[in-house]
Amino acid sequence: MNIHEYQGKQLLRQYGVAVSNGLVAFSPEEAVKAAKELGTEVVVVKAQIHAGGRGKAGGVKIAKNLDEVRTYAKELLGKVLVTHQTGPEGKEIKRLLVEEGCDIKKEYYLGLVLDRATSRVTLMGSEEGGMDIEEVAEATPEKIFKEVIDPVVGLTGFQARRMAFNMNIPANLVNKAVKFMLGLYQVFVEKDAAIVEINPLVVTGGGDVMALDAKFNFDANALYRHKDILELRDFDEEDAKEIEASKYDLSYISLDGNIGCMVNGAGLAMATMDTISYYGGSPANFLDVGGGATAEKVTEAFKIILSDKNVKGIFVNIFGGIMKCDVIAEGVITAAKEVGLQVPLVVRLEGTNVELGKKLLNESGLNIIAAGSMADGAQKIVELVG
Repeated sequence: MNIHEYQGKQLLRQYGVAVSNGLVAFSPEEAVKAAKELGTEVVVVKAQIHAGGRGKAGGVKIAKNLDEVRTYAKELLGKVLVTHQTGPEGKEIKRLLVEEGCDIKKEYYLGLVLDRATSRVTLMGSEEGGMDIEEVAEATPEKIFKEVIDPVVGLTGFQARRMAFNMNIPANLVNKAVKFMLGLYQVFVEKDAAIVEINPLVVTGGGDVMALDAKFNFDANALYRHKDILELRDFDEEDAKEIEASKYDLSYISLDGNIGCMVNGAGLAMATMDTISYYGGSPANFLDVGGGATAEKVTEAFKIILSDKNVKGIFVNIFGGIMKCDVIAEGVITAAKEVGLQVPLVVRLEGTNVELGKKLLNESGLNIIAAGSMADGAQKIVELVG
């Protein structure tokens, strides 16, 4: 789960991590009011969307008076911002962060991530922070320094100090940088974050080390123990179908293809998508209904697939173990009748109660194409979709 920059900064502030001062605004009037409260000669008006690259895309404006604040707020609110992380469809700006201007002397990059190669949280830093950090990582990876953190000991002072020196933080500010890193690690661990990026981390003319931006991503599996974080969820930033799927504990991810997939088991779901692609098709989604799905859950899953206007055909691929084939069949039949199925449907069933499941489908009166195997089903739905 992602949160907005201003929410991330509020979280950092709770842990004593230095951040720039700012206020959220949902209208031009609120933006002007926020600028007045900040009282600085220069304020920054920043689009708040769940994506990076806002600066390059024109989502960050520097205002030198209240009229400029109002103008920029009107320009940004309601605009669809397209960055390298949003894809061509972009994201609509519905809120702004109005922030005090900052006397930036140098920009750096700092991040914490779970490195799956080492199964350890890793601190990453670079003196080449700012809008081009991706290019830095690709062209000159030696400029990105790493500290692998022992989960028992945590981030140690000497590791943070070594990182500060590697990043060429001014010697007189190393202690402040170390305090910043230790606080950042504490937030990361205690709030079960998956990624935290501070880009840029800045050194100011006044001798401060602070976060000018903050990007948080949290482990969705741990949100049950962080009600405060869950409250920060912005549903406007998420796919409506994925939100609906989460209500029924379905693992669903929207894709840009035209063949809807309903499968039980994440591994089988990925194999199904690969097989569809192999035969020239394009999956419209990843959908794992899980091992203990009920007929109601399957019905809702089917409805979610059909709510995608791009879907021109559906492939149901079930290998019944805990999940019984007749339960899947009942859910498919119910959903198809409720929504008035108008697209081709290929179903491959195998495993527990498979004969009963096939009997239910055959007697349903629906136009369902049976498949003998995953490859057979993938070929059939690709041909039907055309």
